[in-house]
Amino acid sequence: MYSATLVVGGGLGVGPNGLSVLKRLDENLFRNVVCGRYPYSHFKMKNSYGWNLMCLDATGGSSNSPMNSVAMSRNSIWRCLRQPILEGIIVDKRVSQVVTNEEGRNIVRFTDGSDPVVADLVIGADGLKSTVKRAVFPEANDDPYPPRYEGFVGVGGFITPSDLIKANITPGSMTLVFGGNGFFGYLFTDTSASDPNRDSPYHLSASGDTVTWWSTYSIPECPDPKTINKEDVSQQLRKRHGNWRDPVVKEIVRSVRVATMYPAWTTPELPTWERDGLSCSALEDVESFTLFLSHYLRKAYHNPLPSQAATERQAIKIAAKRHMDLRHPHVQAILHHAKQMQLSKGSLNIFQEFLMYFILWIVGLVSSGSPAKEVFNYNIAEEVERVLASET
Repeated sequence: MYSATLVVGGGLGVGPNGLSVLKRLDENLFRNVVCGRYPYSHFKMKNSYGWNLMCLDATGGSSNSPMNSVAMSRNSIWRCLRQPILEGIIVDKRVSQVVTNEEGRNIVRFTDGSDPVVADLVIGADGLKSTVKRAVFPEANDDPYPPRYEGFVGVGGFITPSDLIKANITPGSMTLVFGGNGFFGYLFTDTSASDPNRDSPYHLSASGDTVTWWSTYSIPECPDPKTINKEDVSQQLRKRHGNWRDPVVKEIVRSVRVATMYPAWTTPELPTWERDGLSCSALEDVESFTLFLSHYLRKAYHNPLPSQAATERQAIKIAAKRHMDLRHPHVQAILHHAKQMQLSKGSLNIFQEFLMYFILWIVGLVSSGSPAKEVFNYNIAEEVERVLASET
């Protein structure tokens, strides 16, 4: 068995809404991302005593042909997205500053001292300590919305599963185990090389030989991942989950070595995501902004102002504003639900622990569908079309 490395990164599940974005973009890219990864149709929720709490749907799209969610490593989807881009297109440089310009082009400066670049549009996907985010609020001396440690850390990685682990993972499932002292999840991330449907998210393919796992738990003070004692963290993992009844959890914590630790940080809610041709944007965000931008650029070129540069700047500003107005409420609803789920990953007393189990069990009994169903069925292209149609 082995654990994740910083190069490989962690595992993740891509829902039907995200997969649909890729499918609309490029059918070949869509199949390459899915091929060999592991489709799953439901979330199986248990507690540390081995009781099944509920089972929630992880599919989306048409009821006649539902699309499953797909599990993979972050590195694998990155490689698929990178592959179609020709060499020389991507330039690796560390950005030191972005300066907005209301009347002209934005300026991008680099840490190596090389010549700055001017651009009509700068899109930031640069993480918690975003340089682009600072440019959106240039009037502030310090970051007015600094990242916030949420009081949780995660450890996890990938393993080659034993026969015991394979036999106890329900096919087509992501298993989530809740306990009074933390949270544990696991699922396959690849499919059998001989499965004929391994490039289709509409089928549940036979599992392969890689399982991703993760453990999330509460630590009041944020640790430094660079200075952690890996053996100590591994021992804490075994102490925390060693007496849990789930056989997969027991086998994983008995065998793995923890390679690193990931503190949970979030960015506070921002009043805006754009300013003068800057936009801090994921898959749905990319499609939304691209559709808005292409629409307003076409409109501007057919009805030009005195200069082409002016029409382009105006189109970028309008597209960014429409994109934010559409995406902001949806994203905030997702973040609110995620924060509620975080409460189930902390340290609980015995009363709080069993109250959590009872609530999850009741939700499973009365729920007509997965809380994620609305997210998985969300079609960003249709939402953009609706907004544009309302303008005509």
